[in-house]
Amino acid sequence: MGRLFLMSLAPTGTIYCCKHCDTPLAYAHQILSKMFRCKHGKAYLFDKVVNVNAGEKDDRMMTTGLHTVCDIFCVACGSILGWKYVSAFEKDQRYKEGKFILERFKINSGVPPGRVQLWAEHDGRRSSSEDDDQSAA
Repeated sequence: MGRLFLMSLAPTGTIYCCKHCDTPLAYAHQILSKMFRCKHGKAYLFDKVVNVNAGEKDDRMMTTGLHTVCDIFCVACGSILGWKYVSAFEKDQRYKEGKFILERFKINSGVPPGRVQLWAEHDGRRSSSEDDDQSAA
């Protein structure tokens, strides 16, 4: 096994992290859409993510048609986080190519700088996924 290199993200906004190990993955401003679904519920389409490894390419039939995708895994703990769109077979779905899906169930959102949390929780650095989804509505 080799040395693990993690890309750090400057605390300049809300950061999404791996739910299992808190490895930073993406900034909230990189979200392109919150209207995606996966087998665990909500999923977000991101333009760019870091600290992930890609698995094998696989053709999958999804609700919007056939896509070539590869699962993405956290580089620190190996948890599956979502998938990357490699190619789309339908012309109107090609905007997804090179983009990433992170399953909301598998990530946590960090508290943006300057935001004060007014409730007590075990780990005050993270808000729950329900809090994030309700504030985005």
